[in-house]
Amino acid sequence: QVLLVESGGGLVQAGGSLRLSCVASGRTFSNFVMGWFRQAPGKEREFVAAISWSGGSTWYADFVQGRFTISRDNAKNTVYLEMNSLKPEDTAVYYCAATIDGLWSRNQYEYDYWGQGTQVTVSS
Repeated sequence: QVLLVESGGGLVQAGGSLRLSCVASGRTFSNFVMGWFRQAPGKEREFVAAISWSGGSTWYADFVQGRFTISRDNAKNTVYLEMNSLKPEDTAVYYCAATIDGLWSRNQYEYDYWGQGTQVTVSS
């Protein structure tokens, strides 16, 4: 079993920044491909970013447009999502997720473990 705990969400003005963190426990973190997803009210959960087990490869949704950066520290069992130039449309609950099969995916159903989510609200 893997436990994922997100933190770092909050209320920020448009143009501002937030850094989300997700700490994993229970299994060897460095074996996982990690992803961030988000879900806005009334919308489907969508892919935001993913990072390979080593951190050497990253993937982003098109809407990120260079504003977000995913990174990881395997020594701390933590994955981060640095979000800059935030827009009101970025408002959502952000979830981290882990997949143990070693392959990244934009499909939420490919991920095996999920955190409880952290709320990000961007005011205009």
